[in-house]
Amino acid sequence: MRLNLFCGALLAVSLLSGCATTARQDVQPWQRGTLAKSEMAWEPDPLMAEYRRQVQYSKEAASGGATIGGGGCGCN
Repeated sequence: MRLNLFCGALLAVSLLSGCATTARQDVQPWQRGTLAKSEMAWEPDPLMAEYRRQVQYSKEAASGGATIGGGGCGCN
């Protein structure tokens, strides 16, 4: 009985204190310059990323991928 009560109290305390934050998680104005640099992009070179996707899809020989297209013939 005491073990169940203790586990219930521990669970309640952990649930109540889990998501409380006091600091803002937004991007501040002085951080935007750093985040706008090309090194911070998911794909720094969009043309090369598109080329690599095309090569992957043509070698994959699967219909679908990111977009609906042809198979492995390279004629997407």
